Amino acid sequence: MSALPHPAARAVNHVLRSAPLAMERLRKHAGRTAAFHVGPVTVALTVQTTGEVTAAVPGAARDLEVRISPFLLPRLAAREDAAFREIEMQGDMELAQEVSFLARNLTWDAEEDLSKVVGDVAAHRLFSGARSVAKWGREAALRTAQGAAEYWTEESPLIASRVKVEDFVRGVDELRDAVERLEKRVERL
Repeated sequence: MSALPHPAARAVNHVLRSAPLAMERLRKHAGRTAAFHVGPVTVALTVQTTGEVTAAVPGAARDLEVRISPFLLPRLAAREDAAFREIEMQGDMELAQEVSFLARNLTWDAEEDLSKVVGDVAAHRLFSGARSVAKWGREAALRTAQGAAEYWTEESPLIASRVKVEDFVRGVDELRDAVERLEKRVERL
């Protein structure tokens, strides 16, 4: 094994060091190995007694297998709760709960790291700009979806509006009641 730590372990440890409580939580799982499968890529990490992680020794037994669809990554990056529930985990459930908790609650303060390189003001402005662009993108996508929905329900009705569906359901209910009344009349005759 090389003297340089695995890039995934370096990244995880960087985030863990910013939250000593997270390292404390992992410390009780020292010696356990978790393999993370994201599409064709697999990274196996072993928890150390310090609470940090290191690349697992090749062939090491895996206590936890975590499978993440590559299509899930953008939703996970957006911190979507439903996406976290779609992650498949098999093996040591105590370790799985800890990994799940840390994945949901640990965040990388990229602005802080960037500020060490370009300074506080520049980092803040860059991230403010990035947040504005992301917000604009979400709002543009929402407006586009709303416009398409309006077009498809009003202008070129490919989709039924809620009101039309409710009217249809009410009409079906009235027709069913009328048929039942007619059946009772026929039975009486």
